[in-house]
Amino acid sequence: MSNNQGLLILEDGSSYRGDLIGSMNSAAGEVVFVTAMTGYQEVLTDPSYAGQIVVFTYPLIGNYGINEQLSESVHVQAAGCVIRNYSTENTHRQSKSSLDVYMAEQDLIGITGIDTRAITRKLRSLGVMKGVIVKTDLQEGLIHLRESPEYGSINYVSRVSAGKEYEWDHKPESTKNTLRIVVHDCGLKFNILRILKNRGCEIIVVPNSYSTAEILNLKPDGVIISPGPGDPSLLSESVESVRQIALKVPTLGICLGHQLIARAFGAQTFKMKFGHRGANHPVKDLRSGKVYITAQNHGYAVDRISFPGDLLITHVNLNDDTVEGIRHRELPVMSIQYHSEASPGPRDNEYIFDEFLALIRKEEV
Repeated sequence: MSNNQGLLILEDGSSYRGDLIGSMNSAAGEVVFVTAMTGYQEVLTDPSYAGQIVVFTYPLIGNYGINEQLSESVHVQAAGCVIRNYSTENTHRQSKSSLDVYMAEQDLIGITGIDTRAITRKLRSLGVMKGVIVKTDLQEGLIHLRESPEYGSINYVSRVSAGKEYEWDHKPESTKNTLRIVVHDCGLKFNILRILKNRGCEIIVVPNSYSTAEILNLKPDGVIISPGPGDPSLLSESVESVRQIALKVPTLGICLGHQLIARAFGAQTFKMKFGHRGANHPVKDLRSGKVYITAQNHGYAVDRISFPGDLLITHVNLNDDTVEGIRHRELPVMSIQYHSEASPGPRDNEYIFDEFLALIRKEEV
């Protein structure tokens, strides 16, 4: 581990000194906390964390190294990370690198030896806020902080979406039961594609910039609007495209995709105080009465007050009663706020993909 000293500086003026790991280049972003006990590699490569400095509440990070098979995108997406205790040893048999080396290769700065409990309590009390991780002194860090843009002012989806259309892995042998699923990439995680492949789907990923006509020209049996980062109110073109798609093709929205579907049918969204980020959030499926432990990563939610009559609430968060799932009353359209693909987190919620494929096939589940 590096002996370089650095600072984490928050928007409220508080600062925390620790040791830097990974890249030595300063980083600014919205400071958020994640409560998952494992999965730091999946978190750092999740496009939904673009523009954010991630505080890991679990105290020991880095102890199982880096596994090439666990990345959820082609590179690190988070702006930086904050760690209580960084493990310099990793003995997992599948580890190919240490977290420190991986972060340096990916130009990601991290800071360790920080009281992450104190920062988490602050963010829960005051809400998420801007922050910087710097190697420089306090005054230069404060200047960097003042000059950094507000998180909610940036369209991060345009930064993380695929640059071109591509097929995932390879086409399965086509049969009459093979479904062609187009994934509208707002910042997708690879595990969504792995799950669809395991269910025998033909998968085509398209950039968020694709028009409705371009997507429909691919003749999809269904469309998935993926998770992604940032404020959905900045994505008016995407909202209109989602509305047009949902009127013509069975559609599933996940996380940001859920918010875009809600807005497409007249609901509003709002910024949460500190969001939901972790692998232990209880969600109740109102249709079955079952409670599922879910993986979540979002700072915005669908507003109940503005909820339109065309939509039905199917899932709620048992911690704060926020909307976690919706269905259209007439169209084959459904969405969830949490991450059915997990990574990291429990895999209990993959049934959502089965529901969607059954919806396409007009089957009962």
